[in-house]
Amino acid sequence: MEGPSECSVQVFCRVRPLNKTEEKNQDRFAPKFPSEDSISLGGKVFVFDKVFKPNTTQEQVYKNAAHHIVSDVLGGYNGTIFAYGQTIEKVNLSIHEDKNRVPYVKGATERFVGSPEEVMQAIEDGKANRMVAVTNMNEHSSRSHSVFLITVKQEHSTSKKQLTGKLYLVDLAGSEKVSKTGAQGTVLEEAKNINKSLTALGIVISALAEGTKSHVPYRDSKLTRILQESLGGNSRTTVIICCSPSHFNESETKSTLLFGARAKTIKNVVVVNEELTAEEWKRRYEKERDKVSRLSALLQAAQMELGRWRSGERVAESEWVNLTEGAAMAMSEISGGSSTPLMERSMIAPAPPMLTSVTGPITDEEKRKYEEERVKLYQQLDEKDDEIQKVSSELEKQKQQVLLLDEAIQQLKENEEQIREENSRILKEAEDKQQEGKEMITALEEIAVNLDLRNAEYEKIKVQLEQLQEDNQALEDKMNHATSTLNAHLEECGPKIKNFKEAIYNIVREYSIADIQNPNDHLPDHDLLNHMRIGVSKLFSESVAAKETSSAEAAAAENKLAMDVSKLEGQDAAKMKQFLVKEQATREIKALSERVNMEFATLKNLKSEFLRLILSKCQPTGAEIDEDSLSGPAQKQRIQFLENNLDKLTKVHKQLVRDNADLRVELPKMESRLRGREERIKQLEGALRESKERSQVERKKYQQEVCQI
Repeated sequence: MEGPSECSVQVFCRVRPLNKTEEKNQDRFAPKFPSEDSISLGGKVFVFDKVFKPNTTQEQVYKNAAHHIVSDVLGGYNGTIFAYGQTIEKVNLSIHEDKNRVPYVKGATERFVGSPEEVMQAIEDGKANRMVAVTNMNEHSSRSHSVFLITVKQEHSTSKKQLTGKLYLVDLAGSEKVSKTGAQGTVLEEAKNINKSLTALGIVISALAEGTKSHVPYRDSKLTRILQESLGGNSRTTVIICCSPSHFNESETKSTLLFGARAKTIKNVVVVNEELTAEEWKRRYEKERDKVSRLSALLQAAQMELGRWRSGERVAESEWVNLTEGAAMAMSEISGGSSTPLMERSMIAPAPPMLTSVTGPITDEEKRKYEEERVKLYQQLDEKDDEIQKVSSELEKQKQQVLLLDEAIQQLKENEEQIREENSRILKEAEDKQQEGKEMITALEEIAVNLDLRNAEYEKIKVQLEQLQEDNQALEDKMNHATSTLNAHLEECGPKIKNFKEAIYNIVREYSIADIQNPNDHLPDHDLLNHMRIGVSKLFSESVAAKETSSAEAAAAENKLAMDVSKLEGQDAAKMKQFLVKEQATREIKALSERVNMEFATLKNLKSEFLRLILSKCQPTGAEIDEDSLSGPAQKQRIQFLENNLDKLTKVHKQLVRDNADLRVELPKMESRLRGREERIKQLEGALRESKERSQVERKKYQQEVCQI
């Protein structure tokens, strides 16, 4: 039998190709392969015994990772091959230890096989018992770990020596994130159990990799108890880590690579599992007896020589006992006398002590009682184990509830903080909008005042224009009357002048005729001539006076008419100026109307913003204003329209203030609910502590009972 030797755990990395879903989502191929034994991910390089690329076949993986393990198993060693990677544990069977503290699975099936077909049938039966479920990441996700143990026993036909090799084929359920798989209900509980066992496996591997911890927590999980020999024990172990190349799963892939890097540092001490025959044990016993006899004779000779030295006798050098040579000879006999050296004491299981009673060997009845007592104790152990399992599951549920409550509290705190921030923001925006509304109301009041002033000026100008039109009409009537009077006066003076001319002409003609008929007559009397001269002068004076009077009246009428025309022209200029002012006022009123329309649009936007800010809590109290009414010609309707909008804006502001007041009223209620939840959590934590204390007390009591038994 070969002596113990130290070997490291071999780690192989296999990267699968991108699946159809990842190719459909156009995921990036994340890992790189600098060499055949290294892989790079996220700028970090991991070195393993070998890295299998996506195009590697199953046969190549077997030849590199598993073939030498199978050969060692046939040579009498223990071997383990297990796969670890992303995508979950549920061990339904109980784990116990026998009297030699070797763990075994209660209820597991053990079959004796004699052909490869029977081995494959056993594997198929085991796969049929394995639970599978559908998740978002895997349509055939394993819901439990799979451990397949093949024990190979060999016996030499001549020497009758037996070699025993054990091959563990371990298929671990993949680790997964619940957020990605969407696990719920039973699948979620299975995911929790699986990830818990994988976490315990990682803790054991970390403890073995550090090499500084005196205690390795194998008993924290059923999985690690089964694989105790494979991790840091008597087994040649190969780990195949399976990685996803998708960039979407980069964090899980990096975690898997770190797991493999830690596992590579574990050292196992392996020995050949050899069972010796009775003849071999007898031969070794005889050799050991001869060796003891020779060493006893050598020791006796040395004691005799020592006695002679102590008695004062001088012993010749030729008579000295050579202890070094004798010991070397005995050791050479031990090492060379047999092709298979003795097993170390640490590797030989101690023989069970013989049961004896006080008076001598126990009887069959006592054996039966002892056996019944042992069975009863095993049953009690199973019951206690089940109770501990129930208490552990209950504690785990309470822990999960506490975690859920902590998450709920954290979420409530975050929601409360968000509500406070949102409330502060809404209050601030409401104050800003209120200030803007006040400024808008002030601007609208100024616009309304200016509009009233413009309307008053417009009415005043309109009255003045009507007055000027009346004055102009009166002046035109007066001018027409003066013209008609002048014409009538001229018509009256025309016949008089004509008669006067005819009278003078008749007098002159009569006088001429008389002078011709009576040339010898004396000239008329001086009085008559004077009288005629006076009459003519009077007529001429009257005519001139009438003419001058008419001319003066005509000039006065003309001057008055000119003055009236000038006055009318001035009035026309004033009217034109007033008309221009009116036109300017009309344009300003039109511009003011457009500005009012713009202000209304701004008010409408402000109202929409208010509605969004208070989260649809503020409903409009009136019907929407038709935008076509903005183009109405009547200013009074526009002013009334603006007043209605201002009233609605005031109502919206009041509603916003009421909503803010309601929020302030609800805040104490939310705080009281939060305090109630905190008190409930404290009560649950107290109950959890009491449950833990009761569990510890029961466990100590159970241990004391076991020790007493």
